[in-house]
Amino acid sequence: MTPRLPDPRHVLITGASSGLGAALARAYAAPGLRLSLGGRDAGRLEAVAADCRAAGAEADAAAVDVTDREGLHAWIAEADAAQPLDLVIANAGISAGTGREGFESAAQTRRILATNVEGLVETVLPAIERMKARRRGQLALMASLAGYRGFPGAPAYCASKAFVKVWGEALRGHLRPEGIAVSTICPGYVATPMTEVNSFPMPFLMSPERAARIIRRGLARDRARIAFPWPTAFGAWLAGALPPAWTDPLLMRLPEKE
Repeated sequence: MTPRLPDPRHVLITGASSGLGAALARAYAAPGLRLSLGGRDAGRLEAVAADCRAAGAEADAAAVDVTDREGLHAWIAEADAAQPLDLVIANAGISAGTGREGFESAAQTRRILATNVEGLVETVLPAIERMKARRRGQLALMASLAGYRGFPGAPAYCASKAFVKVWGEALRGHLRPEGIAVSTICPGYVATPMTEVNSFPMPFLMSPERAARIIRRGLARDRARIAFPWPTAFGAWLAGALPPAWTDPLLMRLPEKE
């Protein structure tokens, strides 16, 4: 049987106001658990926190934007001071592609990288420093199967998730001697506001609740990489493993993301 990590007592989640972040908050909510939930939409975030409290958890909601480094760091420090963080899920992210204009603008590229890369880094780094001092803790970095191979219809998004995937995998070995567990999460298509704009078929689309259960189970087992569903994960891996000369002609024909 795969050994399990101790159940976390304090979980911090960014991007918790909707989609997968909200589903993860509700999946963890239980008596005796503290949740620190961050998101940009204060109204939706408070509704998620209310659901978590109804499930018996202590839930704090903070309107925080991960691109605001000072505000983000202050929130993480305040949450950790209230009760040491056991698990930090760096989930906040945005998505966009070339479907609307036929190209990806410089502004869109910078916006995606600022949120998905810099925002995630600035969530993880202050958590690392606090966990190092205690020599315990767990980090979960939200990547994507889109990070296995660059798709022409979403250049910046794929690049941002490739960074998260590789950085998370490297941090795992780097931080293990410090007592910190690191998992990289690579979901396929999940029914969230991020995917509802897609006008193309999304194979093996799953509910955020099911995805949250898979992620929670993988984190409890300290999985290095939580990639799902397996058919899509295999396809993404294969696309990244094959020579670009073979895959480019096919990928260039795929629908562009809005």
